[in-house]
Amino acid sequence: MNAEPGTLAMTDVGPWSRILVRHPRDAFASADKIAREWRDLHFTAAPDLARACDQFDAFVALCAAHASIVALHTAHEGLTLDAIYVRDASIMSARGAILCRMGKPQRAGEPAALAESYRHLGINLLGEIRAPGQLEGGDFTWLGPRLAAVGRGYRTNDEGIRQLRTLLGDTIDELIVVPLPHYRGPGDVFHLMSLISPVDHDLAVVYSPLMPVSFRERLLDLGYALVEVPDEEFDSMGANVLAAAPRRCVMVEGNPKTRAGLERAGAEVRVYDGADISLMGGGGPTCLTRPVSVGVGYG
Repeated sequence: MNAEPGTLAMTDVGPWSRILVRHPRDAFASADKIAREWRDLHFTAAPDLARACDQFDAFVALCAAHASIVALHTAHEGLTLDAIYVRDASIMSARGAILCRMGKPQRAGEPAALAESYRHLGINLLGEIRAPGQLEGGDFTWLGPRLAAVGRGYRTNDEGIRQLRTLLGDTIDELIVVPLPHYRGPGDVFHLMSLISPVDHDLAVVYSPLMPVSFRERLLDLGYALVEVPDEEFDSMGANVLAAAPRRCVMVEGNPKTRAGLERAGAEVRVYDGADISLMGGGGPTCLTRPVSVGVGYG
């Protein structure tokens, strides 16, 4: 399958022609806002706004080597620091964006804000998840042009998955439901993409100790080679890797064993300092980006 630039496509490995981001200047906004919100949102510490901006600019420069970056501006009261993690508020499909309904109550306003941006950018809105359904974009990944997986955990419930399956309709052959572990409980940010990051059509970074055996076996049956994240690199987001293009990876620095595994598999890896924009808020490079359109050479 080949796609013209700007075509919405069912993939998580690109190559991308357009990626949406929200800069910490807009998401974090001010030291006062950070001080008011970081504890309630379960950040591990208060980000420093100046450092966050510098880190984000360096991160975007890595992504911009492969795609056009579109910065979303937050003009809505009620959006929190978490709005920097633009992946979670929507899912991209071949027929347009699906707006999520957030499992974290403090993030409830993000899908509506993102919908306005999509309309402004001319991106079709396919539909939305409605109550009592819950679905977050970090719980969803494409494993093939007509095959996807969704995590059933604290942020995504059965009704959200049912509605998602209906919205995707005949654009997919199968939606694999992956039961997620309790791990650190409902207050922790834990998504399916905390465990797996596809970086090519046959290569994925995984943290197997928390992965259901049936799902891991399915990946192997599909022909995926797995780069295993060691225990000591899970909390530092070794399993959260952005594929800016197939085997062109962006990841948080400080995960040398995972990086070496990717490079042995033939991937190019570039790293960024994610102390304030990723590690404190629990959102790695996939979380910081919403790829929306694929470039030439997909498939």
